[in-house]
Amino acid sequence: QVQLVESGGGLVQAGGSLRLSCAASERAFNFYAMAWFRQAPGKEREFVAGISGSGGKTYYADSVKGRFTISRDNAKNTLYLQMNSLKPEDTAVYYCAAGRLYGLRRSSEIEHWGQGTQVTVSS
Repeated sequence: QVQLVESGGGLVQAGGSLRLSCAASERAFNFYAMAWFRQAPGKEREFVAGISGSGGKTYYADSVKGRFTISRDNAKNTLYLQMNSLKPEDTAVYYCAAGRLYGLRRSSEIEHWGQGTQVTVSS
């Protein structure tokens, strides 16, 4: 069972930056494709960004492209999400997610979830 623990959330003003981290317990971390999802109050959980096991391939939701950067350090079993130029509409609980196949975009494709970290962007 892979355990994922997010950190780095908080309150930030619009235009600011935050860096989320996700620490994984699994030694075979590099075999998992990883992704970030988010869920705002009253809305469904949505895909934000994904990355291949090696870290060589990344892809993003249109709403965050050019502002967010996903990366991973397999030596540290850690996934990151650098969020710049934050907007109030980015306010949500952000979840780290792991799956077997590159290209994760749907919740049904996820095998392991973190507990989530709150990001609040004030206007």
